[in-house]
Amino acid sequence: MAVNRTPVVVVTGFDPLAVDAVASAMAVPGTVVVHHDLASLSQGSMTRTMHDHDTTGAPLTRVTQVDLVHGCVSCALREDLLPLLRSLHRRGRVERIVLALDPLIEPEPLCWAIEHVVVADLPGQIDGPAGRDVEIAAVIGCVDGATWLADATGDDTLAEAGLLPPDDEDERTMAQVAVGHVEFADALVVGGAADDGWQAARFGAVVARLAPRAPVLLETPQRPVSAAMIEALLAAVAPDARRGRSTGAHDPLLTGQPPLDDDCGVQIVEFTADRPMHPGRLHDAIDCLLDGVVCSRGRLWVATQPDEALWLESAGGGLRVATGGPWLATMTADEVARCAPERVSMASLRWHPDFGDRDTSIVVLVHRADPRHIVETLGAACLTETEMAAGQAAWDRWPDPFGTFHRDPCVDADPLDDADAGSTDVPANHPREADRP
Repeated sequence: MAVNRTPVVVVTGFDPLAVDAVASAMAVPGTVVVHHDLASLSQGSMTRTMHDHDTTGAPLTRVTQVDLVHGCVSCALREDLLPLLRSLHRRGRVERIVLALDPLIEPEPLCWAIEHVVVADLPGQIDGPAGRDVEIAAVIGCVDGATWLADATGDDTLAEAGLLPPDDEDERTMAQVAVGHVEFADALVVGGAADDGWQAARFGAVVARLAPRAPVLLETPQRPVSAAMIEALLAAVAPDARRGRSTGAHDPLLTGQPPLDDDCGVQIVEFTADRPMHPGRLHDAIDCLLDGVVCSRGRLWVATQPDEALWLESAGGGLRVATGGPWLATMTADEVARCAPERVSMASLRWHPDFGDRDTSIVVLVHRADPRHIVETLGAACLTETEMAAGQAAWDRWPDPFGTFHRDPCVDADPLDDADAGSTDVPANHPREADRP
């Protein structure tokens, strides 16, 4: 890995004008701004625009048409952007790279690809991920204070919201993407304002709990974004901010010390259980996470799946359940030794003589839902004393709607294809998360 990696700042948000304003404020000599426009997806291509400066400091703009690889946006973006990042690192005058994301590109899977997807066959370079040469310095989320909360709590898909053609098969929701713009951000630029003080207070309460450590820059027509303001915002990013790092099912669910009190009906609800959950009752219970809830996430111990945790995450009216990886109790000593020491230490504090580190832990951010109803509903999905006494052999015979190749019991659905192996799409009104690039 390069000793001096080139810093990358990712700018994301639904409003392309806001994203462009923030990225343009950083477009000084030494900084390259890269933007992939997905407006021409239906024609089988996307447009890459790169803003740079020549050796005299004069601005340069290069526009390149990128064909989609067998119609796949993720593949085309990966095959164009990742080699470009490695090449830009080798240019002596490039001191920083800014990625101004199209509204359809989520920052977390992109950052994951930069760090993990191997780039091969570049002349004069060792095969490896772009993360060998570049590092995520910060993710800046651009949000509209007037519309973000409605986007983050609705159930419209991107197509229904007009961001994709009506017949597009991308089932991501506005809520999923909107929540990611804030939750994954190291810093926020907020433009626009709610119509009244109550809605503005609710928006502020949600953001304070979703991104508790992110510094916030308020933009107004009288105070537009400037280079000095963005540099000050970046300087205020916490030293231990995520900076593009993804978290796993066994990582702490609450980070950054968010407020735990009720503010304008906005509150964090924690649910924990040290016994497994009944798959059928859990399948019914998770509907309580889709009404009056901004988002939720957590790991599940499902009685019919003793070897692996399941990972649950929701945003607005969409919810997804996927594999969360094996429990420590199922690992060999060598496998445990390769796990994060923090995970092993925390598990040792609650280790059960029979069940090891298995547990259920969910964090829910509500804005209208009744916290007591959520806790009681999820609690009722846990096994009873009689069911616990029946043991694993009996649990294994129960029907499991969270199986890898789950079919919607209410509609005639096709089995999940190989790209979704290992994840379970909860049926009906629970759209799935897009695959990582």
